[in-house]
Amino acid sequence: MTFCFVAAANGQRTNQAHKVDSLLKLLAVSKEDTSKAMVLLTLASWYETNHQDSSAYYLKKGKILSEALKFDRGIYYYYQQSTVLAFTKGNYENAMEESILGLDLARKLKDSSMAITMLNNIGIIYGYFGNFNEQLDYTLQVKNAIESIKDSSKLSGLYHNLANCYLNLGQYRKAVETAGYSIHLYDNLKLRNDYINRAYATLAQGYDGLRNFDSALYCYNKAIKESVRLNDKYAEGSIYGYQCNLFASMNRFDDMLKAAEKSLSLSKELQSRQMMASSLYNVAYAQFLNNNNKEAIRNINEALAIATTDSLGDELKNSYTVLSYIAAMDGDYATSVWARQKSDSIQTAYLNEKVLKNTADLEKKYETEKKDNQIKLQNAELHRRRIINYVLIGGASALLLISLLSYRTYTQKQKLQQQRIAELEAEKQLAATESVLKGEEQERTRLAKDLHDGLGGMLSGIKYSLNTMKGNLILTPENAQAFERSMDMLDSSIKEMRRVAHNMMPEALVKFGLDTALRDFCNDINQSGALQVSYQSIGLESVQFEQTTAITIYRIVQELVNNTMKHAAASTAIVQVSKTEDEISITVEDDGKGFDPVILQGAKGIGWSNIQGRIEYLKGKLDIRSAPGKGTSVHIEILT
Repeated sequence: MTFCFVAAANGQRTNQAHKVDSLLKLLAVSKEDTSKAMVLLTLASWYETNHQDSSAYYLKKGKILSEALKFDRGIYYYYQQSTVLAFTKGNYENAMEESILGLDLARKLKDSSMAITMLNNIGIIYGYFGNFNEQLDYTLQVKNAIESIKDSSKLSGLYHNLANCYLNLGQYRKAVETAGYSIHLYDNLKLRNDYINRAYATLAQGYDGLRNFDSALYCYNKAIKESVRLNDKYAEGSIYGYQCNLFASMNRFDDMLKAAEKSLSLSKELQSRQMMASSLYNVAYAQFLNNNNKEAIRNINEALAIATTDSLGDELKNSYTVLSYIAAMDGDYATSVWARQKSDSIQTAYLNEKVLKNTADLEKKYETEKKDNQIKLQNAELHRRRIINYVLIGGASALLLISLLSYRTYTQKQKLQQQRIAELEAEKQLAATESVLKGEEQERTRLAKDLHDGLGGMLSGIKYSLNTMKGNLILTPENAQAFERSMDMLDSSIKEMRRVAHNMMPEALVKFGLDTALRDFCNDINQSGALQVSYQSIGLESVQFEQTTAITIYRIVQELVNNTMKHAAASTAIVQVSKTEDEISITVEDDGKGFDPVILQGAKGIGWSNIQGRIEYLKGKLDIRSAPGKGTSVHIEILT
């Protein structure tokens, strides 16, 4: 069986313990909103390759919250991650059902990237059903979709899946070429790919099919090393299983046993019964080849028990085959023949099921064609009868049609002109908004510089001159006291001027980026004592934002927090900013007195207008949840 991957919902899996700890801390303080739903689903994704029970737990909670909030994107990510979980457990029927539901939702959301992911998953699952032509068809659909939207980030995974299609069809040279190209894209173009380990495994299987064992072993070892780096224990366990077949072909039975035992250990850690059954018959086969029939029979019986209980067809067939070998070596030919017959009957049942399915498909196709032919005959008779009527009214219809076409052409031209005018107005409005925002930030920068370098320097000079004069003057106690008060007022003026200059253009934003600037902003508010603000960020550590975008996001958060301090009467607030592959998410929540969001429809304040203008400039979506006495939650999503 080839090693495809079903796409997971989130990004890099390195440094997993730190990421999981951060997400768990964030979950503990999150309210029942869309941000919490995404944290739950992200945790499910992180646990998918190393602790499937935890993955299932967080997946279920994420689904329940997303459905309660009618959060379609969260529901989609549930379908996507549920597909992954069912797939890794060997429940391909359930994985197919979840993928189809996810594809329907992606098309409803009109999100081509989501649809590509689900089309890709459906193709992979067809491969595990043995429908390799369907697998290739869906993979080529994905290829066309990616090329149409010019999304190079998905190319590495696409060519990996194409390699698996060729592998299933026995075209090993094509499999090696396309798997190698997938790895080339990752290494040279730095495309994001959490599954480089699995691409190496597919490349190894291609070399194995070409009987190039040394290259296959090198690629398997590379795949295992990458799996450890990515903490992808499911892939690691599966790859050790594939290594067993290679070592058997190379007559390296001791190495085969070691690989099978490592696969078995990982399957128990993952609690994957399908992998456990597969690993057990590999261990038993290796022990049989090493002349240890006593241990081999114990392990093959355990494999048969799991495969029988869970109805694992492939594992059951392979286990009976290995049992037939073991029994024959022990001289128990009756058991050997019985086990071989069981294995053959499972294979025959599988082939019969496939034949029946193909027959049903052909019968359905024949019945459909038969009905279509009957409909065509009836339509032909109706058409003949109608021709006479058409001839009689043809002249009048032609005249009416010409009139209608002329009117339609005129109205279409009018609509096109109005549409073009609307587009130009929208472009003009966007350009005006961009110019205003850039002009505003340029003026803020200029004023901040003038205040700090000009007025700040003058005030500091005056302070120095007064301090110098103080030493040369003889003052009465009353005048000395007044002089000291004046110096204190001068110090306060310098501090206030510097604070205003910093707010107008934070130095940290220009020098260190958005994440640091927002963190400093929240810390400054905490130190002022006006409000206790908890700042949390996900995925911003190494992101370089375009300056206008960074400034705009900073101003949005600044204005929202300032509104909280002015109007909410809140004691605590949370600012969350996260960056995924295609989205920036901003959430500002407080425990204040709340309000009815309807009043914002008639709001004429400059601050609220500025927030809306900046969100529209970034082409973002705004969601406000509040009620009197229940605090306020503002969530903004910006596609990148």
